Amino acid sequence: MANSEIRLKELKAFDETKLGVKGLVDAGITKIPQIFHHPPDKTKKSSNPTGYTIPVIDLANINDDSSARKRVIESVRDASETMGFFQIVNHGILVSTLKEMEDGIARFFEQDSEVKKKFYTRESKPFKYNSNIALYTASLTCWKDSFLCNMVPNPPKPEDLPDVCRDILVEYLNQVMKLGTLLLKLLSEALGLNPTYLIDFGCADGLFAIGNYCPPCPEPELTMATMTHADADFITVLLQDHIGGLQVLHKDIWIDVPPLSGALVVNIGEFMQA
Repeated sequence: MANSEIRLKELKAFDETKLGVKGLVDAGITKIPQIFHHPPDKTKKSSNPTGYTIPVIDLANINDDSSARKRVIESVRDASETMGFFQIVNHGILVSTLKEMEDGIARFFEQDSEVKKKFYTRESKPFKYNSNIALYTASLTCWKDSFLCNMVPNPPKPEDLPDVCRDILVEYLNQVMKLGTLLLKLLSEALGLNPTYLIDFGCADGLFAIGNYCPPCPEPELTMATMTHADADFITVLLQDHIGGLQVLHKDIWIDVPPLSGALVVNIGEFMQA
């Protein structure tokens, strides 16, 4: 049997359990399956490179203070052009809401397996859970489980969402939609355009959420939770937990994006670059 056929058979066997990598951890494995092995990354790495940091932008008072708004627009322009990433604070979403969203994601993935299995699918659904969204098409398999929820333009019915995180998921994503609209206005102004230009262009016509869960791995040196990638969207608003691990590749150097209490990470996506 060819290696590709063996890999496909192993992928299917893993997928059909509907338990994800959390199921492997619960089973007490000490060696991760071969499908999760990644080749060594040859890219130059640095956890604290001199002269490179991810900007932190304070959005306080930007609707009331014209000088504060001008400062923020300049910072957004510079960060978007140079890094494509920045963190934002005083963005209007309560820290308690961010924490409850983190907890809600954990509750979903750590709930009873038989309950969670009901949401496991690779079909198009308002809310779906699986392990590795591109399990059968990606060249490598990552050590993570994920859920995907489409909120705009067609929000799910309440009964489509899991009980354990339904309320906070709706609340958080409503808040992120408001924040995303503000960010698109700031980006429009940073480009020297009318504040509503990107919104009128349709950049706010869609919103989906991905929740990633990466349980402790018995052989972390052999795999990754997420492969090197660029986001295929206009902008991503990312909520990190306290563990961290997020890095940005800039001039062939990996730069850490340190977790910052109350902050959200903004990533300029491929659509926006285009």
